[in-house]
Parts: sequence; structure tokens; C-alpha cells
Amino acid sequence: MKKLFTAAALVMALSACSGQNATETVAPVNINSLGETAITEIRPADPAPIYPKRGKAIARTFVHQPPMIPHKVQYPITLKKNGCMSCHSPAKAKRMKATQVDASHLLADAKLNNAYYNCTQCHTPQAQNKTQLIENRFSNK
Repeated sequence: MKKLFTAAALVMALSACSGQNATETVAPVNINSLGETAITEIRPADPAPIYPKRGKAIARTFVHQPPMIPHKVQYPITLKKNGCMSCHSPAKAKRMKATQVDASHLLADAKLNNAYYNCTQCHTPQAQNKTQLIENRFSNK
């Protein structure tokens, strides 16, 4: 008897779902932040950023500008470990042929000051992007 009720419940559940049909055409969805492009349209991927060759850097445009990072930012910065310091610490920078972290970022014992622990807050990758990410009207004059 228990098997009969289980089978009947299963048949009823399956028959309740069988009458639903999916729509064959998808209506485009317009989102203001994406412009007037419908989500259903296919567009080519954005061009990949190009990073400078080793030893080349973009010149700073104003005094006290934080230098830009000449490579991908793929090193983790967590509470326990700052990945940037694996190459840019005073002890390793010369051997790794990397720019040493500025003395203003260090404490007296040559450890990184916690106020400067999140490097990517000021320093950003200097990739040459083919498309402008945001509008910029900055002038150093």
C-alpha cells in the first residue's frame, strides 16, 4: 500500500510539471550601465591589456605620484602575507631585480608599516588598455 501511494504521488508530481513550456524567443534586457546593448547580442571580447617590457616604466605625471606596477597584479595580499614583499622587500629587491619598496613605507626594523600594507590601494598595473575604462579629465596644469 505504501508503494502504491508513493507511485501515485510521483505520477502526480511529474504530471504537474509537464504542462510548462519555455519561451522560444528571449526578450532583450537593457541595463543602463551596459548602454543600449541587449544582453542577448554577442560582441567580441575586450582586447587583452599589454604590459610594458621588463625595465620599461611609464613616467610619473605629477610630483609624489605612486609609481605604477609594470606587471599583472596576481600576488595575494592578505593579513598574514603581502605577496609584493616577496620581490620588493629590501632584502630581496636587488636579487630579484625589482624596485625596492620606498623607505617611507618601512619601520625602523625594515618591516613594512601596516599603514602601507595594501600596495594596490595606491599602486596600479600600468597596462596599455585599448579601450578607455572610465572617463578621465585630469590635468596636471
